[in-house]
Amino acid sequence: MSTNTETTSNHAEPKPGMNAASRRYTTDLTATGEPFLWGLGGALALGILLVVGFLVLIFWNGIATFWPKPIEVVTLNSGTVVAGEPTRDNVFKPGDGLLERLTEQDREIIDSNVGFAHRVLYRTGNYDLYNEDFRWVSDFEIAKVETPPGMYLFERQEWGVFIGRIAGLVLDGESRNLSDYDRAAIQEQQEAARERFEEIRHIERDEIGEVNYYMEQARLDLKRVALDHGRDSGEYRQAERETEQQITELQREYEQLAARAEAIKETDRRYRITLEEIGGEQKELPLSEIVRFYPANDLSPFGKAAVYFSRWGEFLTSEPREANTEGGVLPAIFGTVAMTLIMVVFVAPLGVITALYLREYAKQGRLVSIVRISVNNLAGVPSIVYGVFGLGFFAYTLGGGIDALFYPERLPSPTFGTGGILWASLTLALLTVPVVIVASEEALSAVPRSMREGSLACGASTWQTLRRVVLPRAMPGIMTGLILAMARGAGEVAPLMLVGVVKLAPELPVDGFFPYVHLERSFMHLGFHIFDVGFQSRNSEAGKPMVYVTTMLLLALIVLMNASAIYIRNRLKKRFAGSAF
Repeated sequence: MSTNTETTSNHAEPKPGMNAASRRYTTDLTATGEPFLWGLGGALALGILLVVGFLVLIFWNGIATFWPKPIEVVTLNSGTVVAGEPTRDNVFKPGDGLLERLTEQDREIIDSNVGFAHRVLYRTGNYDLYNEDFRWVSDFEIAKVETPPGMYLFERQEWGVFIGRIAGLVLDGESRNLSDYDRAAIQEQQEAARERFEEIRHIERDEIGEVNYYMEQARLDLKRVALDHGRDSGEYRQAERETEQQITELQREYEQLAARAEAIKETDRRYRITLEEIGGEQKELPLSEIVRFYPANDLSPFGKAAVYFSRWGEFLTSEPREANTEGGVLPAIFGTVAMTLIMVVFVAPLGVITALYLREYAKQGRLVSIVRISVNNLAGVPSIVYGVFGLGFFAYTLGGGIDALFYPERLPSPTFGTGGILWASLTLALLTVPVVIVASEEALSAVPRSMREGSLACGASTWQTLRRVVLPRAMPGIMTGLILAMARGAGEVAPLMLVGVVKLAPELPVDGFFPYVHLERSFMHLGFHIFDVGFQSRNSEAGKPMVYVTTMLLLALIVLMNASAIYIRNRLKKRFAGSAF
């Protein structure tokens, strides 16, 4: 009786008709699991908030990267004038050395803010003149801030942006009066100059590149004849004469193309523009070097939208420039998607066949258990270890053997004996195959045994049962494993740094030369691009916007590829919705 009294005294008043056990079960939160439920719910909510916050941060900064900002002209108390785009601001505590150089009025302003000061980071551009792209300006330094009309932002092929005004214009070798040309007329001339620039690049990279390719192939063919028959053989002398004749013809074609390109360059040199920064210093450059320009303070909302979408178009369809901090990422997009798809081509059959053997054919015992444990442990191996293995086995051993057998004339320059998109895909296939094996085994085990027995009872063989009954119904689970493998493989960077990814590879591994798809070539990857721009560029501030927008693009590509796989998986589920599992 006393025990019951002690128990109920610490809780709410019991209801009439309830015994002691019922009262303890009802009132004890630990017994009902209420604290654990709230703890689990809170952990889930916190995880969702962190993920959503990360995505919002990436999306907000990425989507706003290409929106044109106004150019502010800031006059400092010292008389210096700074012009640039405001990028971000913060509050900082000035050091003693800075405080000593300030006026009494500036110190009073800082003291009124409890010793802190506010500053703005301006993107000043003009790196070839200032040797810096950004400059901090504190509020106590500022005498006046304006956004005057006529301030232009020029995106250049080299040296980044230039912020200033147009000081001179030379068209067809003659200096022109700027009052006779408005922005639309200058932009028309600039677009024509860019067309000449692209034509020169087409001649030098495509047409002359094709000639150089055939010249190199002719030399390699001659070297192969020398390896096969010796330099003293009749076959070599005949091949040497044919090669000399072929190279002579190709050299003539090369000179014609070079002359054509030089003529366009000579015309292009007659169209120049002189830019002037806010301090009066001038810079003259070919008009074709201007990628894009606009009056930042005079743009209408439609004009800003036009610049915004123009930048997005360049980002998705062109090559990087200015140390990857500007331009596009088309080679990186292609490399990421191609590597992921090639990885899936290797990992899908390897993982599914292994799971089929372990689940359906292998005699269950200690050896199979050891294999399963090993597969599970492989999922925990650091990815860089796979990169070292891929470099040593795939590139140096397997690739070196391929070079010795099929490309001896190219040695000592490696063809397959170095990093490339094929070896990167195989390395990531090994990295992700444990995920596919485990998911495939779980999917196979979920198919009821009765369906197997029914098929075998009807006279089907084991393979027919697997192919027509088990695999179709296990395919949604197998697709889940492939989705997880794609998501991990597309985002991996560490192993790729050893087996093929490079900072800049503007040439895609697909061209018009046999075998048309060159899996031995190095490639660019969005993940490595983010690392390179964020941590390897000369100015982290200049690369920060590109980091956000490239991260957003990488996430979008992973979601798109996973969504395609999920769609296929859901179609397979609906197909067998009426089947018993």
